[in-house]
Amino acid sequence: MVDPKYIVGIDLGTTNSVVAYCLIPEDDSVSPEINIFEISQLVDAGSIGKSETLPSFIFQPGENDVPEGALELPWDKKITHTVGAFARNRGSEIPNRLIASSKSWLCHTGVDRNAPILPWDSPDETSKRSPVQAIADILLHIRNAWNYTMAAENKSLKIEHQEIFLTVPASFDVVARDLTVKASEMAGLPHITLLEEPQAAFYAWLEQQGEEWREKIAVGDRVLVCDIGGGTTDFSLIQASEIDGELSLERVAVGDHLLVGGDNMDIALAHVVAKKVSEKGQKLNAWQMRGLWQSCRQAKENLYSEKKSRSFPITILGRGSSLIGGTIETRLNREDLNEHINEGFFPLCEKDVEPIQLKRVGMRKMGLEYTSDPAITHHLATFLRRHVGDDTQYPTAILFNGGVMKSIPIRKRTLSALSSWSPSKDKIRELTNQNFDLAVARGAAYYGMARRGKGIRIRAGLNKTYYIGIEPSLPAVPGMTIPIKYLCVAPFGMEEGTSQEISGQEFGLVVGEEVKFDLFGSSTRKNDTVGMFADSDQTDITPITSMETRLDIDKDSAGTVVPIHLHVTATEIGTLELWCVSRADNQKWRLAFNVREKASANN
Repeated sequence: MVDPKYIVGIDLGTTNSVVAYCLIPEDDSVSPEINIFEISQLVDAGSIGKSETLPSFIFQPGENDVPEGALELPWDKKITHTVGAFARNRGSEIPNRLIASSKSWLCHTGVDRNAPILPWDSPDETSKRSPVQAIADILLHIRNAWNYTMAAENKSLKIEHQEIFLTVPASFDVVARDLTVKASEMAGLPHITLLEEPQAAFYAWLEQQGEEWREKIAVGDRVLVCDIGGGTTDFSLIQASEIDGELSLERVAVGDHLLVGGDNMDIALAHVVAKKVSEKGQKLNAWQMRGLWQSCRQAKENLYSEKKSRSFPITILGRGSSLIGGTIETRLNREDLNEHINEGFFPLCEKDVEPIQLKRVGMRKMGLEYTSDPAITHHLATFLRRHVGDDTQYPTAILFNGGVMKSIPIRKRTLSALSSWSPSKDKIRELTNQNFDLAVARGAAYYGMARRGKGIRIRAGLNKTYYIGIEPSLPAVPGMTIPIKYLCVAPFGMEEGTSQEISGQEFGLVVGEEVKFDLFGSSTRKNDTVGMFADSDQTDITPITSMETRLDIDKDSAGTVVPIHLHVTATEIGTLELWCVSRADNQKWRLAFNVREKASANN
């Protein structure tokens, strides 16, 4: 194993991916500088350029879609697909060969995420990839671009030898996180640490402020991180408190999984433009609508970034032999953004509003399962009702992040909604984000430094004590159910990112057949410690979740009981991992429970 020279933060975004890095200092007195890695990629057919962002798009051209040799990269002359700017631009013209929003597909529970299903709705003869493979392709491009640039003369500087922190939405479930790790391994990055995107955004703010952050936040402040990217909306709350006379930060709440973001807005605008076109007697087919979706994304980004622009031209390609003759020209106006984005996705509303739950149609076309209510302010109001116990816990500051929040009108509208709900007359202040595109990657790199003692850590202790159900060794008695005992595996306040061994005790793990593992929790038993047993008649210990699975060993193991000891890890991304380690040969089995999602659902 090569000692790492760099800390690398990777923001694997729905729309754009970014890589930040810094040297690991040999001198503890040195504070390393965080840099953005410029990623080599195709910017046009046969043309290589560098950019701080890598568009998270994959284009798989057909036989005549690009000139011969147009996809060649410095590190791969025979590659048959492309990732990045050219993929996004050329793919918008041939949408049935473009893979977009692969990160959103990665958390889609209604499809086989390991099956080749993307591009979705493309013809059967089209070459397809699984969501996991698509994520692996993006990460592989990042790996190859880094190694070509940074490790050409020193193989020890290859990115796979560095300390890598990869960000995911705070609301990703256990399966989506595991698939992210699998994709990383497929890309040749077997050793990564996952980090929540909202926390990474806040770490970037800490890095930006330096020692002055303590002048911007005081004891009692509660910061709302509002992270709205291309595919997901994430809310987190970070509390400032005093511990041993020092100002301390703790992440105290995480929102539900919300599949609503820039993609939804682009689709909404595409329908607006399609309606304009249809009023002129020109009806668009599904192929043209997919291309229009990508064009509206470009138009939206331009109009929000260029204050003086009142409209943006949109070209819709025709079909058939006369593509030029069939081209449709139209425009997207700033008024369209105000009406359909500001009012549609960020309506001003009452603080007790509930997200609209539409009655679902019995049959539907398969695809991404977007949130039924696109009004993000409705979901924000629900999040605050769930996690703000009284007036003293209402957010005093907000940090915006994500490509959507680059829009000043959207930020102002969100602040207006928050201020109208606030029980205090004090204005909720906005913490400045210097770069919405680069913050998450920079924050991930800063977090890597903080783990080495070169920065401020956000505490994220468990808000419950957790137990696993253990069947005691008792003789069977007719008519009596053997009572389950509760084994404490994670105490209240256990820091995320830490591990504990349940020492001095041996358990039996049933392998080779379907078995059930029950997880329990308590919000009141705050003094129980790891390894303690509680009896089954404890009314303050309640069920959290169950897992049914089959654990195997290499040989025929049906019904075998393996002597094990337990190792417990509370991860930074909200999973409680129980590692069952064989006493005989150290073989390991992993049980992962998403305790954060369950905890928030019960608050």
